[in-house]
Amino acid sequence: MQQGYQRKRRRPVAEINVVPYIDVMLVLLIIFMVTAPIVTQGVKVDLPQGQAETLPADSKPPVVASIDANGDYYLDVGSSSTKEVLELEEVATRVAAIILLEPERPVVVKADRHIPYEKVIQLMVSLQKAGVPSVGLMTDSPEE
Repeated sequence: MQQGYQRKRRRPVAEINVVPYIDVMLVLLIIFMVTAPIVTQGVKVDLPQGQAETLPADSKPPVVASIDANGDYYLDVGSSSTKEVLELEEVATRVAAIILLEPERPVVVKADRHIPYEKVIQLMVSLQKAGVPSVGLMTDSPEE
């Protein structure tokens, strides 16, 4: 009688080696722990409670009333941006006409950082008197 040599078949390993994934996760955790304090910059201020939202991506482009470093007023209405200097009353009149046609269109004020606060308030009051329901303030995000 001849005894045959039987080969055992190797089964494929059906387990996932998770050690590399754990290593990557720990490295990412360390990176986030180091960068989190750096990202939160600014002056400590006790802000009022409320929810602020950015403009939705599907909304119409906002009407931007600008004040440059010389204190001159400009108006940017999305596609029709003019580089002509306007008077305060003319800005309010043009924005009022736009709001009558498109009441849901957002209005924001963009002012140079060296402009006196009084000029910004005058523009905002003028826009409010023209019938704009709410005026936003445009800011730059801080650079790293």
